Amino acid sequence: MKMLTRSELIGRLSERNPRLPPRDADEAVKCMLDAMTRALADGGRVEIRGFGSFALNHRPPRVGRNPKSGERVHVPAKFVPHFKAGKELRSRVDRGADQPPPPDGSTG
Repeated sequence: MKMLTRSELIGRLSERNPRLPPRDADEAVKCMLDAMTRALADGGRVEIRGFGSFALNHRPPRVGRNPKSGERVHVPAKFVPHFKAGKELRSRVDRGADQPPPPDGSTG
C-alpha cells in the first residue's frame, strides 16, 4: 500500500513548480493545513471542488468497556473529522492513478 507523507507532498509540489523553493512549498502546505484545521475547529466545513469535503460528525456520549479489564467506562461526546470524496476523486481512483483522465474532460 502506497502512502504519501507531508514531506513527500512538499517535495512533489516543489518538483512540479521549479521556481517554488522547498521552504516556500513547506509554508504553502502548512498554511493550507492550518486553515483547514482552524475551519473544522471552529465548527465549519472545508470543501475542495473535485477532491472532496471535510466536515465534523458528532459522536454522542456512550458507555464503553476497557478491553483489558472489561470495566465499564464512560466515553464523553465528541466531534470527529469526516472526509467525503468528491465525484472527480472517486472517478480517478476507480480508473487508477496511472490512467489519464478522458480526453473529453468528463469524470467518468
